[in-house]
Amino acid sequence: MSFDIIGLLTIVVVAIIALAIIALIWNAFWLWWQSILSNAPVSLLQIIFMRFRKVNPAIIVRVRITAKKAGIDLSADELEAHYLAGGDVERVVQALISAHKANITLSYDRSCAIDLAGRDVKEAVGTSVNPKVIDVPSGAMARANIDAIAGDGIQLKVKARVTVRTNLDRLVGGATEETVVARVGEGIVTTIGSAQNHMQVLENPDRISKVVLERGLDSGTAFEILSIDIADVDVGDNIGARLKIDQAEAEKKVAQAQAERQRALAVAREQEMVALVQENRAKVVLAEAEVPKAMADAFRNGRLGVMDYYQMQNVMADTRMRASIAEPERPDDNAAPE
Repeated sequence: MSFDIIGLLTIVVVAIIALAIIALIWNAFWLWWQSILSNAPVSLLQIIFMRFRKVNPAIIVRVRITAKKAGIDLSADELEAHYLAGGDVERVVQALISAHKANITLSYDRSCAIDLAGRDVKEAVGTSVNPKVIDVPSGAMARANIDAIAGDGIQLKVKARVTVRTNLDRLVGGATEETVVARVGEGIVTTIGSAQNHMQVLENPDRISKVVLERGLDSGTAFEILSIDIADVDVGDNIGARLKIDQAEAEKKVAQAQAERQRALAVAREQEMVALVQENRAKVVLAEAEVPKAMADAFRNGRLGVMDYYQMQNVMADTRMRASIAEPERPDDNAAPE
């Protein structure tokens, strides 16, 4: 009884494996037959082995048929290699077909390189056929205008539109749109800054386009600049006048600070002089205090007599009288008392 169960299970397992193999071969057979009928043959064994290499054979067969019908002969090995490298085989072939129809030279290897570099090769070919318009400044710059100052100090706000076409030869390793936008913005600022006054720019906006185009801003980028059109020019603030006002205000504050410093030095010097006068007066008082001592000493030593002393007192009294007479009369001295 147990032998019958084991035999039955073995038969079921073998049947399931046989059905899986038949389904695999059947699916591969129809893909092979489809490729044969489309004149883009892929060997049956290669289709079967794609399953084991984690490759979707339906994509490879369909893409090869599509390329063959468009006049591009790509082998299944080339397509499978790009698929295993992580590339988008369908977009690569679509890009090749678009380039072929537009008579644009694009090899399969370069198309794969562009795709593996992370660029959208189909969009690149589309931009090469149908040029793309880039706004300057772009939305990523979080600003509405490119601001520049003319020679007379007037601010100009500029919006530009750059028409570019993808350069497939420089797409791998070339700079992106952000570089083009930054270079065009720099060129606009330089051109306006070199103008003597803002009226020259307002009268001839195309001057900006000509000067910027002559600078070769698309060098080293993945694009070729076809034209630069000035969409809008607005007059902003008088930055030159504002800067002069700010400079004058700064100079005024510096002058005030210097004047305050000079005044503080003068006050300090005055206080030093007052202190010096007080010091000298103290010295005079000390010197006068020594006079009575000297006179007393002269009396004791007989160098000064009584008549000499009285004569000196008379001279001092006469001097005080003359000083009082010479002193000018004050207005309030003769005023009647209230």
